[in-house]
Amino acid sequence: MSDQQKLRNFVNGEYVEPVDGGYADLIDPCTGAVFAQAPVSGAADVDVAMRAAAAAFDSWRDSTPAQRQRALLKFADTVEARAAELVDAEVRNTGKPRQLTTEEELPPAVDELRFFAGAARLLEGRSAGEYLAGHTSYVRREPIGVCAQVTPWNYPLMMAIWKIAPALAAGNTVVLKPSDTTPVSTLLLAEIAAEHLPPGVFNVVCGDRDTGRALVAHPTPQLVSITGSTRAGMEVAAAAAPDLKRTHLELGGKAPVVIFDDADIAAAAEAIAVGGYFNAGQDCTAATRVLTAPGVHEDFVAALTEQARNTRTGAPDDTDVLYGPLNNANQLARVRGFLDRLPDHASVQTGGAQVGERGYFYAPTVVSGVRQDDEIVQDEVFGPVITVQRFSAEDEAVRWANGVDYGLSASVWTRDHGRAMRMTRRLDFGCVWVNTHIPFISEMPHGGFKHSGHGKDLSVYSLEDYTRIKHVMHNIEG
Repeated sequence: MSDQQKLRNFVNGEYVEPVDGGYADLIDPCTGAVFAQAPVSGAADVDVAMRAAAAAFDSWRDSTPAQRQRALLKFADTVEARAAELVDAEVRNTGKPRQLTTEEELPPAVDELRFFAGAARLLEGRSAGEYLAGHTSYVRREPIGVCAQVTPWNYPLMMAIWKIAPALAAGNTVVLKPSDTTPVSTLLLAEIAAEHLPPGVFNVVCGDRDTGRALVAHPTPQLVSITGSTRAGMEVAAAAAPDLKRTHLELGGKAPVVIFDDADIAAAAEAIAVGGYFNAGQDCTAATRVLTAPGVHEDFVAALTEQARNTRTGAPDDTDVLYGPLNNANQLARVRGFLDRLPDHASVQTGGAQVGERGYFYAPTVVSGVRQDDEIVQDEVFGPVITVQRFSAEDEAVRWANGVDYGLSASVWTRDHGRAMRMTRRLDFGCVWVNTHIPFISEMPHGGFKHSGHGKDLSVYSLEDYTRIKHVMHNIEG
């Protein structure tokens, strides 16, 4: 991508200029410099995209699951073939490490497209039968219609695929708004999709929060799906309520990591450092909140601190770094603020400072001595910061782990099978890992409880979220 390129929306199978003509600068988070401009779309732009999606839905909904499967498989093949271009777009826009993006983000994204291509042909329901004498009943699973989708800036490409793959596989059409800071790879994805999908099936409208509000308020979409902050999810839910639009909300997290005395401390510290610092901690499932048993607390803090000191952040083409910059200046200020406001009883073991004078890099940070009601324990930092608390007994660990507003993910570290079974049952989170943290697979659902939202990404559960259920009954004696 050339410097200062002007991006355009992608609607009805082609790039289009914004109707309202507004643009905003895109900032390279590695340098803080402007590298492109993206549309700030208004209500008129949203309406054009919605009309295109609504027109395309009339035919896309009538395509067979086999036809949709073939289209999505071809789409996936082209994404795989053009992986280098997509990685370039993602790295340019986010500052992520190139090698890790190539190895850790593109292959799962392709796999998810292929999974949903196959899952489109395997939707299940109750068998037809005579549940009332003289009448045969059966269930139809139908696409919902036009889906409005909003994706975040932490994984722009992957989250776009998490959104569109189940929606399209179920027979819906999509108008998607990427984050205002990271639209580049999503626009390229739409361009690639247009090679295999009919015009209007997948549309991308760039813009800011007001664009998102126009998307939700528009009368056309029947479902609104967002991955973002809890605040954004609450706003979407409120805005969708007057029209009774369905919502699919994947929101914030504050994942507890519960380490018992019998855990392998060295292995846990290494895995948790990766799970907490990957993508600069800008991950709702990041291992950010460690709870340790008293017998291993000091050893674990020392081991995690050593891991943090050996973890590097830096430029995309440096193959020795685990993560790149924070996404934007506001996020850098947010992370700094948590550290600046630490109470006196908390101790920064390592990190706690910006790295370098250019861009938004922040050092891997470990904070010990925190208490359950501290801001940094209760609120999502969304940066490379891991806190450590000492618990006294299993019940206290459960109480502290569950004692936040979020309920997205958690992990338990123990060799005791019975304890692992108890903890996975008692922890109030949508995903619980045992002796690992952060792996995802296409076949299993991802989604949270409480302020982490509702609805599932990945798996057939996600596909079902993008369908509606219709009961059909025939009088067979009339």
